[in-house]
Amino acid sequence: MNEGYHAKSIELSLLELKVDAVNGLPAAEAQKRLAQNGANRLQSARSKPLGLKILEQFRDFLVIILIIAAIISIAAGDGLKDAIIIFCILIINMVIGLVQENKADNALKELKNMSSPKAKVKRDGRIGQIGSEDVVVGDIILLDAGDFIPADVRLIESSSLRIDEAALTGESVSVEKDADVVLKNDVSLGDKINLASMGTVVTYGRGMGVVTAAGMDTEIGKIAALINETGEAATPLQGKLNSMAKTLGIVCVATCALVFGIGFLYNQLNLGDPRDIIEMLMVSVSLAVAAVPEGVAIVATVILAVGVQRMVKRNVIVKKLRAVETLGSTTVICSDKTGTLTQNKMTVVKVYDAVNVFDVTGTGYGAAGEVVTNGRPLTQNIPLMAAIGVLCNDAVYDRETAKIIGDPTEAAMLVFGAKLKLDKDKLNAKVKRIGEKPFDSERKLMSTRNIKDGKTVMNVKGAPDAVLARSDKVFLDGEITPMTENLRARLSEQNERFAAQALRVLAFAYKEMDNETDETEDGLTYVGQMCMIDPPRDEVKASVEQCREAGINIKMITGDHKTTAVVIAQTLGIAGEDGEALDGNDLDQLSDEQLREKVKTVNVFARVSPEHKVRIVAALKENNNIVAMTGDGVNDAPSLKKADIGIAMGITGTDVSKEAADMILTDDNFVSIAGAVEQGRTIYGNIRKVTGYLLSCNIGEILIIFLAIVFGLPVPLLATQLLFVNLLTDALPAFALGMERKERGVMKRRPRDPQEPLINKGMKGSVAFRAAFVCAGSLGAFLYGLHHHDYATAVSMCFFTLVASELLVSYPSRTEEVMGFSWEIFKNKFLNISMALSFAVLVAVMYIPVCNQLFTTVPLSLPQFGVSMALVLVPVFGSELSKRIFSIR
Repeated sequence: MNEGYHAKSIELSLLELKVDAVNGLPAAEAQKRLAQNGANRLQSARSKPLGLKILEQFRDFLVIILIIAAIISIAAGDGLKDAIIIFCILIINMVIGLVQENKADNALKELKNMSSPKAKVKRDGRIGQIGSEDVVVGDIILLDAGDFIPADVRLIESSSLRIDEAALTGESVSVEKDADVVLKNDVSLGDKINLASMGTVVTYGRGMGVVTAAGMDTEIGKIAALINETGEAATPLQGKLNSMAKTLGIVCVATCALVFGIGFLYNQLNLGDPRDIIEMLMVSVSLAVAAVPEGVAIVATVILAVGVQRMVKRNVIVKKLRAVETLGSTTVICSDKTGTLTQNKMTVVKVYDAVNVFDVTGTGYGAAGEVVTNGRPLTQNIPLMAAIGVLCNDAVYDRETAKIIGDPTEAAMLVFGAKLKLDKDKLNAKVKRIGEKPFDSERKLMSTRNIKDGKTVMNVKGAPDAVLARSDKVFLDGEITPMTENLRARLSEQNERFAAQALRVLAFAYKEMDNETDETEDGLTYVGQMCMIDPPRDEVKASVEQCREAGINIKMITGDHKTTAVVIAQTLGIAGEDGEALDGNDLDQLSDEQLREKVKTVNVFARVSPEHKVRIVAALKENNNIVAMTGDGVNDAPSLKKADIGIAMGITGTDVSKEAADMILTDDNFVSIAGAVEQGRTIYGNIRKVTGYLLSCNIGEILIIFLAIVFGLPVPLLATQLLFVNLLTDALPAFALGMERKERGVMKRRPRDPQEPLINKGMKGSVAFRAAFVCAGSLGAFLYGLHHHDYATAVSMCFFTLVASELLVSYPSRTEEVMGFSWEIFKNKFLNISMALSFAVLVAVMYIPVCNQLFTTVPLSLPQFGVSMALVLVPVFGSELSKRIFSIR
């Protein structure tokens, strides 16, 4: 941080940074500073230079052997043409590899940008949210519990402010901050209690500060170890694919070595031309290069990245690719109620003045200017309650966007206050706030201390049971009476009746104080209750049912009252008619073993604390469930990390919860979770399809060469042809299969076992079966050509049949279900375009004279073409037949 700001007063700091704390920077000045100093972000590690990326494409051992073989072929005499073609194909492969790698890298970078934190700033006198990268030196930043500090800041206001600085200092205990203190120059970083540093987290209270340094000029920017970001670690699926590719690679290389050995033996026994040995070496190495499925992991990465970007369109940002894999295995979704299952549009609908219940949906003014609701005059309790709700409130009305920034419940209070002509800015100016005690889940209260008519008054709002427990008096239409046990019971009973109607209830109280620094929240005067409703989202019920059909159980975990939670849960089909539910007190009475049994049947958990959430998730996981958990608060971070998939709220979620999560919902809607599960299953299914398609084709190629050599036949495919097959079928069709949309019934299947290998027993049989049919069709074409024509024609028929069949087999590979013939098979436009382009290239290779010479092919006559096309259908038939024989799910 700029040296010395901790030793300067608030006034001097603001003066040096040329900013007014009341209005903040003018927007034009902020843009000017941003243009001068650049974005507020840390420099990431340098990307690999293009030259190194190109060299890495050629580092494969088999490719090196192939290049050496091509050079030997040139040295031996007339292998120049084949060598040139081999080099050209390798270069094309290199270009495709670079494009794939860049596409995956760019997709991941975009995802990182999407999930970057926001900052609340004051500019031109208005408070708004901007991306943290747009924060500039001199910006006035507002800080609340759960916020990440977007830059280095000199605090100018602090109220019970605590900041977790573990990321910077390693200190595990949150540091209490004090904006008013001025320190000495030689104070260590951890003791600068009037500063806040970029990358640290507000854990409690609120504050305001002025940015003194941004980007690489911050304290965290100076730490070299934190500048360079590590690359995205391979996901478990990518690890499985790489491992599979290595294992199959060894098998393929061994088989190709055997092919070369057999060919070499035949050559020696027949005393053939030494160049035949070189040709055999090139064919064997080319076969290995073509057959080893080293590209499967790359294709999978691209499919994951593209699928994740599709999720963005469905309001889901996936921060970690491994979450996509886990989505397909999810068996339980633990969802918060407010905003996720409901609309998050809180509206005050009823108020209770300790005697009467008023429906305030029609609140307005009578002929004499008195406040009325549906024509009925309100008691004095109601305006007083509304005033407390406005004063004890951190929501802010943004006049520029005409939106309220802040908690929805507090926003509803501001709207209700506005109906009674209580403007927050005017009321705060008249009744100045001098202190506050923020809400927390243990006290279940928020209180502010205000100066009203020269007296200090504490205004309190919170859960009715918490407020009631701390009240010893009641305000009744202008008169204050003692709180009796009968009255206390009546107020509690009314709260229960409201909760039974699925209303969110807050109670309001106040007390006049002699000591303005007293923070004790007792001896309160109870004023009344305010009831709000957040109705269920219309579309959620269908999604809950969809999840149930998919074998996914939905659990509602909420801080709301048990009765309220049950009503909403029953409306959405989460809870049954019996309305079984557990609240925090119930959970405290259960041992871990008892809880493991309860979570099997109970779907509603109310009045829970963050610790309860962690216990619930742990119990579900111990029952062998794969758990997705939603959260939005600072204290939700432990349960988000404990779950297999942590899901943060994009609108209401704190930066802490977003950082801890694997996914972020940009619309806070449960439907988006169900959509993400569906997309996750689709992505995993597409990777399986591509893997099965490539393996069956590659193994089929090995079988063609191996069987031909074993039975003493001439080599049916040449080195350049094998590499061409690999280039044509591994590129466009494979990626087109990865673009498949969801299959019918994908959300009617049971969740996938996470321990199940990608290539399970059924898939192994299916791949072998399909490979045999690929071999049979192509080898049949070769034998037909040898028997009825010459070697050149036989090779050409085998080549054409192999390429055409591998291309067409991609259509039945689109689905794991038996397709038969229908126009449905042409619904993948990417695959259709790939087929058109690939067949155009194949026809050119077969019928253009220059291509004939390059790839050693001859044009096929109409009868030869007809035989080849008939044999092309053999692998297609085999692919469909395999679905009837083998179950790969």
